[in-house]
Amino acid sequence: MKKLILGLAVTASTLAFAQQKTSTNPVTFGVKGGMNVSSLSNGADLSDSKSKIGFNAGVFANIPVASSFSVQPEVIYNDLGSKVTREYSVLGNTYKDEYSRNLGYVAVPVMFQYNATPEFFLEAGPEFGFLVSAKDKFKSSTNNNTNTQIATLNKDDFKTFNFGIGIGAGYYFTPNLGITARYTAGLTDIYKNNSGDAVKNNVFQVGLAYKFK
Repeated sequence: MKKLILGLAVTASTLAFAQQKTSTNPVTFGVKGGMNVSSLSNGADLSDSKSKIGFNAGVFANIPVASSFSVQPEVIYNDLGSKVTREYSVLGNTYKDEYSRNLGYVAVPVMFQYNATPEFFLEAGPEFGFLVSAKDKFKSSTNNNTNTQIATLNKDDFKTFNFGIGIGAGYYFTPNLGITARYTAGLTDIYKNNSGDAVKNNVFQVGLAYKFK
């Protein structure tokens, strides 16, 4: 929690600094959202785990600090985790089992952006995250029959704080609307008492951003 508060403090201080900017370099606010393709570095003890499709959504402030540089703090909801799919046949029947671990985080990325052109930018920076939900979903299909079960996990088994480093790029088609892409590599183990290899969040994000002007 203390580290998340630190992330929020960084965001708040950055916004406070933004109030000192002149009208020639105005601060802009916006909303963003898109698709996550997430995975767990050690597959949550499942060697055949694959990427899971999820989503992200939130708000941001873009703060110019020089002619070609800006800082963009964000507050977003991140749907992370991983997925395992197994298919097999028994006595002529086809079975398909899908297991996914779904981890929900409120994340505070602070991206440092280089504006190569007025439309195109590159970015990198830290991301602070706070775990708000942890669930497992199991779906079993046999021919045309499907059974789905959802289990809520004990959040005490997971570390509340998640830290990562993101790198990405974006392009604004108009002064308001743009497309963004970012990869964030987790640096902290998601489990509290993990005796094996560290399990870390990794996610590739692509989506749209809209600035209010």
